[in-house]
Amino acid sequence: MKLKFLTLLLFTCSFAFGQDYKSILAEADRLYNSKEYEKSVSKYKEAFKIEQKKAGDLYNAGCSASLLGDKKLAFEWLNLAFKNGWTNIKHLKTDTDLTALHDSKKWNKLLTAMQKEVDKKEANYDKPLQAKLLAIFDDDQVIRQQFISAQKEFGYQSKQVDSLGKIMSYKDSINLIKVTEILDKNGWVGTDKIGGQANQTLFLVIQHSDLKTQQKYLPMMREAVKNKNANGSALALLEDRVGLGEGKRQVYGSQIGRDNETQKHYVLPLDDPDNVDKRRAEVGLGPLADYVKRWDIIWNVEEYKKLLPEIEAKQK
Repeated sequence: MKLKFLTLLLFTCSFAFGQDYKSILAEADRLYNSKEYEKSVSKYKEAFKIEQKKAGDLYNAGCSASLLGDKKLAFEWLNLAFKNGWTNIKHLKTDTDLTALHDSKKWNKLLTAMQKEVDKKEANYDKPLQAKLLAIFDDDQVIRQQFISAQKEFGYQSKQVDSLGKIMSYKDSINLIKVTEILDKNGWVGTDKIGGQANQTLFLVIQHSDLKTQQKYLPMMREAVKNKNANGSALALLEDRVGLGEGKRQVYGSQIGRDNETQKHYVLPLDDPDNVDKRRAEVGLGPLADYVKRWDIIWNVEEYKKLLPEIEAKQK
């Protein structure tokens, strides 16, 4: 499956048209996660009748088709993903969703074509800096995947989760030193110099840092977005994190809380809930109702507005 960046409380149609597409994609992803691959593939087909230009969505669809056993369709979607910009060959090679495709001549043909494009694309990259950031990315994400898996298997209050949480905090502190040194020396380096994943690492490490550090680098990231050196959707998450940290309401609804007694999740204090999807669309985020499904939250704006005073009181 496509790499998904874990933040832990922690992407040009009209709004209505895009919302339909994104809602269908969210359902396809949900079915994939439930291992209902036949239904998932069916939903991807439905979505691609609307559009077929988002590389990540096409890649995810290829994974689902591969797991279903439909190799022809899997290669069709993976090749479309490549034509639309998917060049993360490292992830492609190691993605176990695609293991069934490895014995096909089409697999080697896809790898060769993608490697050629990657070599051309990365000719002017700062390779040492890219390698350093990619190592940090792995360090940041692997421990979070282990942490989330432990929460699901052993529970939020388990010894395993507590132990992994301490390891994660230690790794975060080390990674933060490395990333702030890079930012202070080079600024917010764009994808044209280090590639998309290395560029995203800058955001991830700052997102996982303390409020003071987030406040320091937020203006730099805002400027980077203006200069197309960072993603507006990622900036939205940092804006929400900082806003809540400063005692304000979040703007995009990206930050999720959990009730320690009921273990249920909820959207942390959100400003102007009625127009949140409009704001999310402006920065490249899908509808909030689709986003919160991963925490089993059913988004009802009227109900949320009634509960908002209680939610804010809980945060205090």
